[in-house]
Amino acid sequence: MSLLLKNRDYAADENGGVAVVQGGEELLGEVMFRLTARRGSFPFLPELGSRMHRLQREKPSAWDGLARQFAAEALSGLPGTAVTGAAVRREGDRLWVTVELVWQGEALSVTAQLEE
Repeated sequence: MSLLLKNRDYAADENGGVAVVQGGEELLGEVMFRLTARRGSFPFLPELGSRMHRLQREKPSAWDGLARQFAAEALSGLPGTAVTGAAVRREGDRLWVTVELVWQGEALSVTAQLEE
């Protein structure tokens, strides 16, 4: 069980407290955090996060393959989780990445907006 994050802040429950999630929802929250946090930005956990922010520097033809590689790297510490695919799309000046994964035999998908 962990606390629910929405828009990079804790979400309130119906009683004004902090909402909690568990199971697949808990995992997706952790996945989203690991994909959007910049790898190396936590001094005591240098392997936490991803290199997704580097995609904008690469050729669009390489985005999907690199996104899958960066996602696998970022999620490698999550037990029972395997990245099965990734797709990147551009909307205006922003990139969005959708990562497909399998967790405990269940297919899951998460989409994140990438920061520059």
